Amino acid sequence: MCRWVAYAGEALHPSTLILDTPHSLVAQSLNSPLGKETVNGDGFGIGWYPAGDVPGKAPALFRSVEPAWFDENLSEIARAIETPLFFAHVRAASGPPIQRTNCHPFRHENWLFMHNGALHGFTRMRRELLLLIDPALFPEVRGTTDSEVLFHLALTHGLREDPLAAMSRTLREVERIGDQLGIPHPVQGTFAVTDGTTIWAFRYSSIHDSRTLFYSEDLGTLQQTYPDLDRLRVFTKGARVVVSEPLSDLPGAFIEVPESTVVVVDRTGCRLEPFLR
Repeated sequence: MCRWVAYAGEALHPSTLILDTPHSLVAQSLNSPLGKETVNGDGFGIGWYPAGDVPGKAPALFRSVEPAWFDENLSEIARAIETPLFFAHVRAASGPPIQRTNCHPFRHENWLFMHNGALHGFTRMRRELLLLIDPALFPEVRGTTDSEVLFHLALTHGLREDPLAAMSRTLREVERIGDQLGIPHPVQGTFAVTDGTTIWAFRYSSIHDSRTLFYSEDLGTLQQTYPDLDRLRVFTKGARVVVSEPLSDLPGAFIEVPESTVVVVDRTGCRLEPFLR
């Protein structure tokens, strides 16, 4: 449905990952071997926390309905800014209109959210799901995607206090409504959320056959394995990337996230935890 990249580490230019790697996010927008759709040309977005900002400050956001490979502004911005944490996403629309408010990532205060996949039967569930959103948050739902509804449901269920519990309650709520309406296996996808300090990336579907998700190997390990590889030297040892599919063909560089698992990336490192098993 879509492809995305989440990065945390020392500040760098996002172009390092979304433009300059052998299988960059922009390259995936034209040719995605592991995606449901080969081409993801229905818009893109990038959300980033500028280097030096204090924790808790809202991230910057740039979204466009242009194909990522076509938009010169994306190249200019990605090479100009520096950020220690960013989300980037290329979209393949599954039904809702191609408009800027439907492009990921979505933002609320200091939080970002993005999604690859779909809520099956969303048009039938949409009214019930929208009614569950906190009335104070409802005016912020400006687009028509299932992803934006999921984000605001998660905020309603306490995302800011406990992201794991909030995402669990949100996806179970969707499954409950789907069951009431006779919609089997309504949840499909990978989901990423951040508060600007920690990244939580979920791989989950009701049918337990989710879209692909990978995280990068420890940089120290990779640099020891490939000491002469120049492109690894731009990253510090604490850098981590979570992606829909690997950004290169380097053996051992990316590890697949198991089904029904959340990857947590923070200042202590990277860890995997069970999720909705």
